[in-house]
Parts: sequence; C-alpha cells; structure tokens
Amino acid sequence: MTKRDWLQKSTIAVMLSTSLLMFAEGGQAATQVTNVQTAATGTEAAAIAQTLVGKAYKYGANGPSTFGSAGLATYIYKKLGITIDNTIAELYKSGKKVSTKDVQEGDLLFFSSTGKGSPSFMGVYVGNDQYIYSSQGEKKVVLKELSDYSQKLLGIRRIIAEGSNVGIGDKVIAAGKKYLGTPYQYGSSRSSKSSMDCSEFTMWAYLDGAGIDMGKGGAKSQASYVKKNGEMTTDMSQLKKGDLVFFMAYKGWKESDYKGINVSKQNITHVAIYMGDNKLLHTYSKESGGVRTTDFKGTHWEYRFISGGRPY
Repeated sequence: MTKRDWLQKSTIAVMLSTSLLMFAEGGQAATQVTNVQTAATGTEAAAIAQTLVGKAYKYGANGPSTFGSAGLATYIYKKLGITIDNTIAELYKSGKKVSTKDVQEGDLLFFSSTGKGSPSFMGVYVGNDQYIYSSQGEKKVVLKELSDYSQKLLGIRRIIAEGSNVGIGDKVIAAGKKYLGTPYQYGSSRSSKSSMDCSEFTMWAYLDGAGIDMGKGGAKSQASYVKKNGEMTTDMSQLKKGDLVFFMAYKGWKESDYKGINVSKQNITHVAIYMGDNKLLHTYSKESGGVRTTDFKGTHWEYRFISGGRPY
C-alpha cells in the first residue's frame, strides 16, 4: 500500500466515524423532538375528546354525533389527520405498548369486564387520572376515573403513525402560509382564492389544513362555530398554535384607546390565526399587502383581543 493510498483510506475512515457520530447525536435529538411532538399530538387528542362528552352512543358509529367504542378514537385521530383502525381488536394490536405509570394524554386504554381475555371496550386518556369513552351502558360518551377501572384495564397503546408528529395547529398554519400575499378583498365571494377577506382566509386554512368546514360565514359566524364545535378561551396566554383569534373593531393603536371597554359586549369584526411566538397570520386590508404575518402582543391587535380557540 502506497503512502497516498494509506492517507486516502485513513481520511475516509475519519469521515465515516465523524458521520456516524453526527448521526447518533442527530438521532438522539430527533428522538427527543419526536417525543415532544407526539406528546403535543396526544394533548390535542385529549382536547378533542373533551368536546365529545355527552354525545350519544351507537354501536359501530364513527361520529360526528354518535360514537361506538372504537369509533370515538378513530374520529378523534382522524381530526388530527391520522388514520387508525376502527375496531377494538385491531387497535389493541396497533401503536406502542405503554405501562400505566407512563400513560399520557391521547393514549388508548383497553378494558374488559373481568380484566382478562380480549378487550370489550376502550377509551382515550385525557390526563389527571381520567379517560373518556363511549359507554353502551350509559348510552353516551362519558368521563371516568382511570383508577376506578384499574382492575378492568388490559393494556395501553400509544398511537405512533406517519404524520402523528404534526398536530392540527401546524397543519392549519402550513396551509395558511400558502396564501401569503394573496390580495385582500372585503366581502370576498368564497368561490375563488384569487382574493380573500379575513374569514375567507381562515376558512380555507382550516379546510385545507384540517379538513374542517366552518361554512362560508364571517368572523362572528366562525366564533359561534368554535363555541359549538370546539374550545374557546378569553385568556390570551392559553392560545395554542393554529387557534383562531377574534378581535373587536379598531379604535386606535394605543392601549389607552381601549381603556374601560367591556370586551364581552364588543362585536367580533376580525379573525386571524395564532402562529405562536407572538405572531398572527391574517389579512385585513389592501394597503397591508393581503395575507401576511404581524406581531400580536404590544400592538393594537392585543388590545382588540376578544377570544380565541379552534374547532374539532
């Protein structure tokens, strides 16, 4: 072996070792990110489950107004863009096995009346020792304490499917970003994407990103839809990425311009999408350049805030 050959092989060996080390470190980092994202998806699944409590039970039903035992989980994960099986037997074989001490929001719980054999009913864990399931006996979707059913619990599965690390909020934001720069038009027709007003923009973002049709109404109509079909908050600190944010009419750019206003009495005149990191994605005037991002806190948007939330 010549000296030149030896140097080439040594260089390749060093490069390979370095690449493997970087891959190992990257793999560890990627695993940590995936775990965080999976947990976020589980939290979203739990939030959706909470909105379904009280819905009617019907054997084999997959929603949206009636649910069977497995159909409840199928419906919830479909809302997150994740397709899972629709029978208890198949779901019990899917995902990743999880111990009771490691259970987290969104995990699927499987039970039998005797605590043995094959599962006969199942639910979705929502945190704080609670789970939600569609009860044949009570003929509706109910909230129960997991510890009260510990003797009937057969196993826990965590859904890890392709795309499960992408939550509904991220999908809505990604869909909305595709319209950046789209011209603003007040009272747009909804039949064309060539121009949009605020509520047409949010309508398409939710329809494209999450498959949720809020109808063709304006911002006030969308707020009503969220209240009926999702969760709403008046606490700005509770907003999540992808939430719709509703605002009152513009009264000035200073905080003092909104002093003494009874927010609950104000009409909703505008809607935007919360992106996290103090950013809004929305459209509100021709002069602003159409669909764009703006700061939230420390601007008149913060002072005009009424409520926010998302439909499921």
